[in-house]
Amino acid sequence: MGQAQSCKQGHRGKANLFPAIANGELEVVKAMVEKDPTVLKHTTGKHKLSPLHVAAASGQLQVLSMLLDKKLNVDILNRSKETPLMLAVKNGKIDCVEKLLHVGANLLLCDSVNGETCLHYAAFHGHVNCLKAILSTAQSTGVAGYGGFARFVNVGDGNGHTPLHLAALQRKSECLHALLENGACVCARTRHCGRTPLHMAAIGGCKKCTLTLLAWGADRLQIDCFGKPPFLVAKDCNHEECAELLNPSSATPIVWPLHVNFITQLTQEVKVLLEKAFIEVNKEREKDILKKVYRSSSSPLYFNSNDGDDSNIFEVSNKELCCICCEQVKTIEMRPCGHQMCAQCTLRLCQNNHNNCSICVSPFKPVCPFCRGDILQLLVATTN
Repeated sequence: MGQAQSCKQGHRGKANLFPAIANGELEVVKAMVEKDPTVLKHTTGKHKLSPLHVAAASGQLQVLSMLLDKKLNVDILNRSKETPLMLAVKNGKIDCVEKLLHVGANLLLCDSVNGETCLHYAAFHGHVNCLKAILSTAQSTGVAGYGGFARFVNVGDGNGHTPLHLAALQRKSECLHALLENGACVCARTRHCGRTPLHMAAIGGCKKCTLTLLAWGADRLQIDCFGKPPFLVAKDCNHEECAELLNPSSATPIVWPLHVNFITQLTQEVKVLLEKAFIEVNKEREKDILKKVYRSSSSPLYFNSNDGDDSNIFEVSNKELCCICCEQVKTIEMRPCGHQMCAQCTLRLCQNNHNNCSICVSPFKPVCPFCRGDILQLLVATTN
């Protein structure tokens, strides 16, 4: 009879513990733990969630911190082998994500459902603040023993989907852009269907994701295991706008030149000039392509633009015009030769035929179109 009474009290404690954790009742949880420390070993629900899982998923930072102070395993797994970090990311609880990262939660663990890491969770659910926190931690810790940061960003799940694939499929453009900025590979292919992130964007039907991937060098001609390029996949899914953008017969987009050896060493002033030209060129391309579908006034790229201003971003004044296009003002100076041209022509000069993938493209060295000397640096053009 004494054993039955003990079991009854244990069930009552379990029933009271998890609602208190989920509601953030810190003092109630403290009192229950002090009275019976074994309640921390209890789990709840069909997924066998631990107290840490419930606190993290509910975003209860104070309760989570108190539980971690009790030396609980920060990487405890539920029935699906999900960690508290995964559930915090899944629910967008950035405070709990940062706390778990701070105490050393393992970034490399995968669940047993799809073999996904916490980075996959962030990309799929579109929580860009959680995704950036994970990337920052991974970069600072070096994810030792795992092949480095680039491999972590591009790791595939059980089906070969990288976080970039999932962001594209789920139409999470901010996560997609953040992943690209951190070295996500635009040419990665899934394990069974051989689909690239551009195929996934075509399935999802997100114009913004499609344009961003194209701007970062995704190949419109890459076919999947069924012999279909992204264009046909978009057509099959009745995403006409994406299909027009992906049509191989449409104009080739200008690609942000990650493969150029000096592009990561640009000054802020030069980067701003090139980004403005980048927006303008691809925006005009988008309008030309989609004019048969509908007239869009939205910016095609991630960068903010002033859609209300139809004037050229480089107003012609007394400054000298670019000798290549004879339309834009000279704004970029090439070093060491000192020759000058406009930002749009500079971007076109930096284009080549490779996929713009930081882990599979060797550095590219453009040469000055005037003297054929190597370009080692770009600066803002000086005026006389």
